[in-house]
Amino acid sequence: MLAEDLVQDTINTGITNCDQLRDESRLFAWVCTILKNKWYSHIRKTRNHDELNENIPSEEYGPCMVYQKTELVEHIRSVVAALPLDQRQVITLVDLEELSYHDVADVLEIPVGTVMSRLHRARKFLLDKLDNKTGHKHMSDGQLYLVE
Repeated sequence: MLAEDLVQDTINTGITNCDQLRDESRLFAWVCTILKNKWYSHIRKTRNHDELNENIPSEEYGPCMVYQKTELVEHIRSVVAALPLDQRQVITLVDLEELSYHDVADVLEIPVGTVMSRLHRARKFLLDKLDNKTGHKHMSDGQLYLVE
């Protein structure tokens, strides 16, 4: 019942303050923020938590985390789709299918050096695009790491 009450209160607040939403594409995140604030407010009202630190991240995925992860995955897919076909093939076979460079060369019938150069160009393109979106560096040792 508490969850239903919090959601109802969140909806009422969202409708009342809809003029504060600046970017409609961020509606879900905005509503999740309202819900989080309602939850924190409920905790403060119902318990005496002198030592409560609201900035401790949860170990579990919440709606905002799921939304952010989905948004990042969609962005990565669109950036990968923007790669030229030859680079997209190589990065898919090496980084997603985990084939060796030699196996990729056999599959695509190209030299190993070509696999390496296409992979380098593809990773560089992805990093440039992802860095522009997130402002973070994702590559420290020549490898592209995507953290779940």
